[in-house]
Amino acid sequence: TTGLEIDPETLKMLDTDGDGHIKVNEVTAAIEWLKKVLKSLQPLTAKSAVMPLSDIRDDTDEGKKLLNSARQILSNLKLADKNEITIGETSDSVKIFADTKYNGDGVITEASTDSDDLKKIIATIIANIGKATDRSGADGVTKELIEEFYTEAADFTTWKNLSVNDTNLIPYGDSTTATRDAYYAIKDKVADYFIRCKLAAMDADATSALEISKESLAKISEKNLTDAIADIEAYPLARINAKAELPLNEPVNPAWEGKFKALKSLILDVDFAGKQTITESEWNTIGAKFGAYDKWLADKKGVKVEGVDFAYLTDVVANSKKDELLALVEKDNAEKDNAESIQEVNKLVHYYRDMFGFLRNYVTFTDFYYQYKTGDKAIFQAGTLYIDQRSCDLCIRVADMGKHTASAAQSAMFIAYCDCENKKLGKKLQIAAVVTDGDVDNITVGKNGVFYDRDGNDYEATVTKIIENPISIRQAFWSPYKKFAKFIEEQVEKFAASKDAEITSKGTAAISEKTTEITTKPAEGAPAAPPAEAKQPFDIAKYCGIFAAIGMALGLIGAAIVSVVTGFLGLPWWGMILAVLAIVLLISGPSMLLAYLKLRRRNLAPVLNANGWAVNAHAFVNITFGATLTKLAKFPFVKGRDPLADKKYPWWKKVLWVVLIVGIIGFALYCNGKLERFGLKPIPALDFRDKSQTEAPAAVPTQTETPAE
Repeated sequence: TTGLEIDPETLKMLDTDGDGHIKVNEVTAAIEWLKKVLKSLQPLTAKSAVMPLSDIRDDTDEGKKLLNSARQILSNLKLADKNEITIGETSDSVKIFADTKYNGDGVITEASTDSDDLKKIIATIIANIGKATDRSGADGVTKELIEEFYTEAADFTTWKNLSVNDTNLIPYGDSTTATRDAYYAIKDKVADYFIRCKLAAMDADATSALEISKESLAKISEKNLTDAIADIEAYPLARINAKAELPLNEPVNPAWEGKFKALKSLILDVDFAGKQTITESEWNTIGAKFGAYDKWLADKKGVKVEGVDFAYLTDVVANSKKDELLALVEKDNAEKDNAESIQEVNKLVHYYRDMFGFLRNYVTFTDFYYQYKTGDKAIFQAGTLYIDQRSCDLCIRVADMGKHTASAAQSAMFIAYCDCENKKLGKKLQIAAVVTDGDVDNITVGKNGVFYDRDGNDYEATVTKIIENPISIRQAFWSPYKKFAKFIEEQVEKFAASKDAEITSKGTAAISEKTTEITTKPAEGAPAAPPAEAKQPFDIAKYCGIFAAIGMALGLIGAAIVSVVTGFLGLPWWGMILAVLAIVLLISGPSMLLAYLKLRRRNLAPVLNANGWAVNAHAFVNITFGATLTKLAKFPFVKGRDPLADKKYPWWKKVLWVVLIVGIIGFALYCNGKLERFGLKPIPALDFRDKSQTEAPAAVPTQTETPAE
């Protein structure tokens, strides 16, 4: 149901089980349903997006229901006077249900009630619990959200009331939370201070080690001390004393000064007013007060509604409107059948427009095979690829390149896979373009083209993979010659490249040798270098043998050519024609036969099967039909020409060369007596035949014995 040129909504409606494939039973069920609700299926052939209400049956229950729903839609849209309905009108559910209180989706909004209290509760639920989107497009709540809200509200109020009824839970009243935060912010540092004091009490000499050392201060003194707060935090909270008492009004570690002041104002000045110091046991009494409070916090419930005003929340729980809200939900659900019937009208209008076209591509490939007449492309044709002076209309979207190529290779078609990109729209896609006409010598991996989708959007296309197969018998005829020419060209290029490399190598070696001789020339008076090894003298006998062998080979080749030419000239005129045809057939025949066999079985079904279709029949594309799927372009008469291009050889010179060659061949045949059968006997001066073969042997007289008398 993806990658097809048909409304996806229609395909989704046909795919009743939602598995991504439309099966036969789903299509037949849709047709049977249409028979029940439409007076005739004939109007479907028009493929119109506008459906007259008069086409809906009023003699069946299904038809009556849809007719009433269609009129309800028009009424909701304030179009009650219309006698026809369109897809645009049935598809916009937000507009259809915009002014309705209940629309059968189980979602109620503030518009579903006239009560201000209920509206406020609905708004509170949306803000704190969650929301659901109504068919009208507005935010609303469902039965589940209402139930959750009242559960959360009851749990939170019960938990909160524990602190109201038991003052021990909140030892510092409304400031208990802030007080607790201040206590825990410095708790560990105070504990560290008391431990240091205990160690100092054990050994007075250890006091200096437990306080701030001069070395530590010297280490950070050269820094900006605001950047050394992390180091300062590690120092003791206050001066160590053997009494293990925390001074309340003396200087403290500057890194902890802010937190200590908060602790002092919220707790120490309240619990120990007027005292200058406190002991560890006195400090621990503060922590004991927060034990019950911490347990109460850990048991907190209903956190989703914690932000709601507690007095309002208490009132909501005490004077519950839950039943009224659930009653509204039930009223909305009561309209479910009517709402679904309205959705059925939308399905009907989609089928009214698309079903006939769908069947022409599902049951038969009518749109595909008759597009050259009707202009209607098949739904699997994604657009047109323009590449190498041609347009390819048979382009199919590809979801999985690897899977597609494995199956499409059985189609016997020439397929060019392309990556397409529209940078303006930010869209990318892959297509398989089937080439069915023209030469394909220039269609190679990396070739660029332009792809236009069915909506007219253009994409930059690049060939990424090719499945090669014959396109025409004409192409197959020339294929062996092109391959041979390409082979010769490659061999010549290889030979030229090797010779170029050899010459370059020898030249480089010679230059290097001369350079070495110059740089290593001995100085005057230096001992002479030993003479170089003498070169071997030129062996003429050796090369004479080589030349003789080459000459013999060329002679044999020439003799063979002469023998073939002589044998060819010895044939009658019709034999010569047959010989030429036989040679051509011997070279091109296998290629043409193979192309003919492949073109006969060129089949679209494997290409579609590769995209997930289950095509149960062949979808052959013969040569004639294939030519309509790929259109070749011709340059306009006034196209620009290169003024410096090589001049074309004049046609009259070509004719002259043909006449000259034919004349030479004819003259040779005439001089050899090959045209005598046509009454063209060569004159003696131009008769090049062997005289011993052409002159009749002289008559030998016979002696007649004279009978004896």
